[in-house]
Amino acid sequence: MNIKNLKQLKTAVAPFEKSTVKASVWQLANTIVPFILLWFIAYKSLSISYMLTLVFSIVAAGFLVRIFIIFHDCCHFSFFKNRKANKILGTITGILTLFPYSKWQHSHSIHHATSSNLDKRGVGDLWMMTIEEYENASLMLKIKYRLYRNPFIMFILGPIYEFLFANRFNRKGAKSKERLNTYVTNISIVLLAVLLGTTLGWSSFFLVQLPIFLISGSVGVWLFYVQHTFEDTYFEENKNWDYVKAAVEGSSFYHLPKWMQWLTGNIGYHHVHHLSPRVPNYNLEQVHKQTEPLQNVPTITLASSLRSLKFRLWDEKDKKFISFYEWKKQKKALSVSARSEMQ
Repeated sequence: MNIKNLKQLKTAVAPFEKSTVKASVWQLANTIVPFILLWFIAYKSLSISYMLTLVFSIVAAGFLVRIFIIFHDCCHFSFFKNRKANKILGTITGILTLFPYSKWQHSHSIHHATSSNLDKRGVGDLWMMTIEEYENASLMLKIKYRLYRNPFIMFILGPIYEFLFANRFNRKGAKSKERLNTYVTNISIVLLAVLLGTTLGWSSFFLVQLPIFLISGSVGVWLFYVQHTFEDTYFEENKNWDYVKAAVEGSSFYHLPKWMQWLTGNIGYHHVHHLSPRVPNYNLEQVHKQTEPLQNVPTITLASSLRSLKFRLWDEKDKKFISFYEWKKQKKALSVSARSEMQ
């Protein structure tokens, strides 16, 4: 994209970067209130049927994903105009989603600044190896990587580890305010769990909360995964890396059914979000529809997104994701070609 188009793009997006109190408060009301009601109904339904409880818990998990999007916007200071209001609401929604606001804000800001940059991976992103890196890795590192990229570990065990355990500790080098925010979040999570557990009964609490936690966690990791792991995505070395290309070509437009788009807070318009993180989630669709260059981006659907499950390695030569099976075929073909040349 040339400089002229870049300026036009920024000009087109700028009007949507301002949040409105009315829209933000309404989103809070239609997200947190239903979540609390669904949680309570799920609890009351335990006396009727646990299958019914699971139904309400599944729906509540969807609303918890939507709460996380509000938390996410607060981390970008885009949900409210006032930075302090974002920090307060971000901390509260972080307690509900098990994320320490200040710590995650730091790593996520790095993710935005380095997304799709092959030379600046490792903070706020998913572990991805290139073919060359994998081939030169030790056996133990290869095993660790294969385990990490296994769908069961990434989408089931991974969220449990990340949300319950990794989020409870401060990062190395964190400043005092960030550390304090993590401590406040951790203590609040424990107090809320103890309050509900002792009031409603621990077995009832876990029967309701566990499926909500497991489902929302898996959905959250899945969304993050498909937003950057898809066919025709963009990755470049630092010398060739371009922020705008990383945003509009390295972040997907996940075209979801309307009800899923609503529950996921429009985060499927991830190319818009990466281009301008200051656009609140409720304006993302409008930006996409009214900005023609943003409509010509990699688009994935529910069906096509499932193909991304096979992607394991980044092929630097052909600039695309490949599976371990495709990598083995490449190696075999190269080996056959080499033997033929020798003969």
